[in-house]
Amino acid sequence: MELKRLLYVTLLALGMFAVQAHDIDDDNDGDDIVDIEDDLDDGIEEVEESKSETSTPPPTPKVTYRPPVPTGEVYFAESFDKGTLDGWILSRAKKDDTDDEIAKYDGKWEVQDMKDTKLPGDKGLVLVTRAKHHAISSRLSKPFVFDTKPLIIQYEVNFQNGIECGGAYVKLLSKTPELNLDQFHDKTPYTIMFGPDKCGEDYKLHFIFRHKNPKTGKYEEKHAKRPDADLKTYFTDKKTHLYTLVLNPDNSFEILVDQNVVNSGNLLNDMSPPVNPPREIEDPNDQKPEDWDERPKIPDPDAVKPDDWDEDAPAKIADENAVKPEGWLDDEPEYVADPDAEKPEDWDEDMDGEWEAPQIANPKCETAPGCGTWQRPMIDNPNYKGKWKPPMIDNVNYQGIWKPRKIPNPDFFEDLEPFKMTPFSAVGLELWSMTSDIFFDNFIICTERAVADDWASDGWGLKKAADGAAEPGVVGQMMAAAEERPWLWVVYILTVALPVFLVVLFCCSGKKQPSAAEYKKTDAPQPDVMDEDKEEERDKGDKEEEDEEETNEEKLGSDADIGSASQEEEEDEDEDRKPASEEEETVNRSPRNRKPRKD
Repeated sequence: MELKRLLYVTLLALGMFAVQAHDIDDDNDGDDIVDIEDDLDDGIEEVEESKSETSTPPPTPKVTYRPPVPTGEVYFAESFDKGTLDGWILSRAKKDDTDDEIAKYDGKWEVQDMKDTKLPGDKGLVLVTRAKHHAISSRLSKPFVFDTKPLIIQYEVNFQNGIECGGAYVKLLSKTPELNLDQFHDKTPYTIMFGPDKCGEDYKLHFIFRHKNPKTGKYEEKHAKRPDADLKTYFTDKKTHLYTLVLNPDNSFEILVDQNVVNSGNLLNDMSPPVNPPREIEDPNDQKPEDWDERPKIPDPDAVKPDDWDEDAPAKIADENAVKPEGWLDDEPEYVADPDAEKPEDWDEDMDGEWEAPQIANPKCETAPGCGTWQRPMIDNPNYKGKWKPPMIDNVNYQGIWKPRKIPNPDFFEDLEPFKMTPFSAVGLELWSMTSDIFFDNFIICTERAVADDWASDGWGLKKAADGAAEPGVVGQMMAAAEERPWLWVVYILTVALPVFLVVLFCCSGKKQPSAAEYKKTDAPQPDVMDEDKEEERDKGDKEEEDEEETNEEKLGSDADIGSASQEEEEDEDEDRKPASEEEETVNRSPRNRKPRKD
């Protein structure tokens, strides 16, 4: 909080600095100029008021929970909203080939509200304990038979504590006379296994079905290809996710998470191992002939080692051009005994031998280029060729890589309808987990996509809506992030507040022209009137100058007439008057006697 206050004060100071700079420029523009400081103060007050108003979060929209009800025919539907495990059977079996201490299926199951639930009354099945075997199952209303209708299985999972190592998959238990849910264990036959599983950093979404070999009658597990989607988020975000498997009579399948397809394919083409075996197999009795040559290249048998090939030449030789550096200390060892070391008091020479001080780097060698016996550095030998080998040439006897011949597969069969699997009559959870409090809810098994979608909307859809209503908005998320990472406040200021103040600074820093009312209050001329007065004064000055020139010309003409009429009289006058008259006329023509122009 102290950092927020400091940043807020800094931001305010930047704004005040911009306002003061604006006021200095506008001191002489009159009282009618916009007061940015007052506006800024008003804006700050409004921000503080809005901040105080928004400091109290608005009430969270309330999402009312109602237990989902199937909208069509279903084989199984369970929401656990009754708060009991009625209809579910806890296994009392033991795992084979396991220590008695951990062989029992004694893990606890309970019906509980989800932690931090946003939907009061919405309950689910919770795997309570960790590091134990858990098994629980329930029968369908009637067995599911694969015929002409799709199979849709859907349920919700929430890893409330995350998941370290464990699964949350379901098993659709095959309809057999031996099926005893009280003894449900890992070897109980199932038709389909579907759901999330994780251990270490391996995130899986299983879809496995057991296919019956029509020739031998044995069952073999077929695994769907791994999805390309990143599944990690579904295991780590501690949110409720909806898992859906859709199997169609045309052998196509879809796997959805939160109603988004993450994997799809065909039972005939996208399972491993394939449903149908190959028509031909390699003959197990076929053997490679002894003279079969698989070498594409062989050494040239006619090649001969050159006479000048020296196989004994070393790869490295001493550099004969190297010179010992000046200052090399030949007589000083690189390491010396530590003069400050002392023999431990408990040192027993009879038991530990003669004590020797530990070796340290020779201090004298620190300033020298080296110590000890100087040796020339080693360089690559230009004459080194190594061991001679003949060059490789094409093998004229090459026959290719040998493979056993193909024979008809005696176990071949072709099942073009793998969708028609073994009917199942129960659904079960048989799990081992190192993490507790795995939440399961809203199981449904049906044949109509619309029924599954309606069930999801009334269950998972309400959870999603409630979580979305409780989540803070963008501003709230930014504030929460800044509380955890205070340096984000600097980012917020630079990206949001600073541009706002720059806009205010540039938009409001221009000088405002005085209004007409301001001119009415004073006698100062308006800009248009001042321009007209200057033009009139300039025109008046030009006219006066022209009048003055005309007057001077008329005066000069009259003086010339008078001079010609009285020429004889002037000859008798003093000779000095003529220069004076000429001087006077020159003075009259001089520009200094003209009136100055008024600009």
